[in-house]
Amino acid sequence: MNYILKSCLGLVGLTVLSACAGNKATATFSPDKDSVNIAATSGNRHISGVYPHLTTYSHARINGKYGFGDECGIGAIVPWAGKLYMVNYAAHRPYGSEHKLYIVDKDKNMEIYPGSVGGTPAARMIHAESNQLLIGHYLIDAEGNIRTIPIKSMPGRITAIARHLEDPVNKVYYYDMEGMLYEADVHTLEAKKLYHNPLPGWHGKGGYTAQGKLVLANNGEAGENTKDWQVPVEEQKGAEKYGVLAEYDGKRFTVVERKQFTDVTTRNGIKAVPDDNSPLWTMGWDKRSIRLKVMENGSWSTYLLPKATYNNDPSHGWFTEWPRIREIGNDELMMDMHGMFFAFPATFSKENTAGIRPIASHLRYIPDFCSWNGQIVLATDESSIQGNILTGQPQSNLWFGTKKDFQDWGPATGYGAIWLNDTVSAEAISEPYLFAGFDNRTAHVINHSSAPLSFVVQVDSKGNNRWEDLQTFELSGDEYKDYIFPEDVEGEWIRLKTLTDGKLSFILHYTTDRFAQKKQFAELFAGLAEVGTEDEVLAAKLYSNRCNYNMSCYTSVVKEGKTLEKGEFEFRKFMFDFTPGIVEKQATRALETKVHYSEQMQFDAKEAEKELLKNLWSVDEASVILHTSEGNLRLPKGDAAFDTMQDVRCVREVESERELANIHGTFYELPLIHVGREPLFKMMRPVSSHSYYVTDYNTWNGLLVMSGIERDAETSNSIYMNPEKTAGLWMGSIDDLWKLGKPMGHGGPWMNTDVKAGAMSEPYLMTGYDKKTLTLKADQDVKMTLWLSVSHYLKEQVKYKEFTLKAGEELEYVFPKGFSAHWASLSADKDCRATAQFLYE
Repeated sequence: MNYILKSCLGLVGLTVLSACAGNKATATFSPDKDSVNIAATSGNRHISGVYPHLTTYSHARINGKYGFGDECGIGAIVPWAGKLYMVNYAAHRPYGSEHKLYIVDKDKNMEIYPGSVGGTPAARMIHAESNQLLIGHYLIDAEGNIRTIPIKSMPGRITAIARHLEDPVNKVYYYDMEGMLYEADVHTLEAKKLYHNPLPGWHGKGGYTAQGKLVLANNGEAGENTKDWQVPVEEQKGAEKYGVLAEYDGKRFTVVERKQFTDVTTRNGIKAVPDDNSPLWTMGWDKRSIRLKVMENGSWSTYLLPKATYNNDPSHGWFTEWPRIREIGNDELMMDMHGMFFAFPATFSKENTAGIRPIASHLRYIPDFCSWNGQIVLATDESSIQGNILTGQPQSNLWFGTKKDFQDWGPATGYGAIWLNDTVSAEAISEPYLFAGFDNRTAHVINHSSAPLSFVVQVDSKGNNRWEDLQTFELSGDEYKDYIFPEDVEGEWIRLKTLTDGKLSFILHYTTDRFAQKKQFAELFAGLAEVGTEDEVLAAKLYSNRCNYNMSCYTSVVKEGKTLEKGEFEFRKFMFDFTPGIVEKQATRALETKVHYSEQMQFDAKEAEKELLKNLWSVDEASVILHTSEGNLRLPKGDAAFDTMQDVRCVREVESERELANIHGTFYELPLIHVGREPLFKMMRPVSSHSYYVTDYNTWNGLLVMSGIERDAETSNSIYMNPEKTAGLWMGSIDDLWKLGKPMGHGGPWMNTDVKAGAMSEPYLMTGYDKKTLTLKADQDVKMTLWLSVSHYLKEQVKYKEFTLKAGEELEYVFPKGFSAHWASLSADKDCRATAQFLYE
């Protein structure tokens, strides 16, 4: 490969055939100053919806050397004039970067536009009158001719483009992350800044013109720079005031809501038709739930939905990118927010709210998606190097598939609250909360006041804003109740109507009966070695190279825990094979599997301090122990053979600003608060459980790569090995992980443990598990109490149930179908030796 690259200087093309017959990849190179750039790629290899040759990077240099480029998300993808146009972005480059505009044709041939200006773009709109696609700083006509607004004349991280209120035939608005609002002429490309920072909040996201208003949204908070605000400063600060949703009528700005918001759109989406009077939709969130707002005839209504994941929650807004509502083919719309796809009706309005349904949850970090040539295309923000020392090359790719494919992704499970430790007055009516589409619905109800409290749950059965009483709740002072809604109770939305004053939490856990079945996907994972196998296994530690587009692999042949042979290889991007030797200087970072988290925000990927490295988890008789800075947490065990697997990869960033853990046979998603710092372990969720000897996992060229392969495995579209069978890898897509099988395990806080009276056990994970059974035993007559954490934003646990135990007798408690909580702890009313074990099936 090195010889070929040296000989290609000055040439316009190079064809490299992959190792597997019929799967070829072609790259065209062009010289630029003293480097060689990739100008185009083509190929037909696809693995789990991913075409590796379509990978985008922070640059196009074949030698991998580049300046700034910590991130490489694909911010916008738009079908236009028979092709797919997309832009990728850097983390913070308002004055441009080496990131590119990409053009993909129907045969998956990709060109890189040589006049690319980079930056941090995610904006896109089709301008009707001039018949141009506007994407980032680029304007593209129907023949594919590209013009660019000079980034010097319109600096900014452009995130939204909207129709102009006064001169829509000739002008559009450009909105940027820092809050700047520009107008630009679509013919002359002349740009003018209208406002520098007119609104509270920052991290601008959405912008759309409808019903005679420009609606803008941002999703973060970063200081108090109020001097340029065009709204009164009063009442714009305080607890939970993060981000903003605002209106602009051409003369005046008005704050609609001081919450974190992202997408703003109508059923016409990027087509942005003239005089759009359709209902306008926008998505946001607070600590309670997702917030969906609709504007009709200039007035706003709000609807609440559950969160599948808490990755998006931090107040700075960095980890949310651009969740969208977009068309996915056949006149269907899909909403993506907080890790969940929802079917979204194009008819959604205040008087017709029926039809929102959860589709599936996902791990992929998705800035944009669209429908193209009969498929859904997902853009991704896949691999950054912001605080991530295990990747040298920021990179992201696309995923191609259908809506049906999502049914084998994550479960339709979500969590949220209507009220959360909120003070309410008698006759108050809450905002509606989604009720339809989930198999199991558990409510956790807490009266935080000392006086009795009562309220009514009402249901809108048809989504026509007609409400009926469903259930009355009466709670004594400081009382907690759980309630599982009967499966036969139907309705689109529920809401609460208070009958007394009080302080209330009404928390909802929605779960599903549908999990991907391991047997159904056995062929997909064929070749991965089983944990505890007596056969030889091909292990590896993996690193995505900075100096080229390959992946470094420190390999070993292992048998029953003993290393028989070691090797060093690179897995090549274009050849898709192993070649001996590693040239990447930073690749040795992959050899370390212990972890260290910074106490400060960490954006530069550097070597971890060796003396601070530690094992994140250990095992005792009771369960897996997760060691965090806030104390130990307890996790379920898998196969006993995992007990000694401390030298395998435990934690890794596999999607930008998200970490994935592989602990004792279960993959977990770990939300972050800042890159490089310790994850929000208490907000973790299990993805899938498995019995495989996975020694490392990595994101590379849009693929999830796992090591730990049977030496006698057969090569396939997922299994790649060298001829000597001393190196092997499994390749798929990140959301293939759900197909390993639903989360399962066993364990608990106590196993013949000496327990002090009144002492609380360490928390044990309950989130995301299906069938749950608790077994209790003690050597004394005792009363045990089961305490639950039911919201990540409530510090206190609730007392769920008390159990009276006779000395030496075992008590078994089967949780009701669909019951869900986040963490469980136990206490006993006297000193004893006790066992408390959960079985998750």
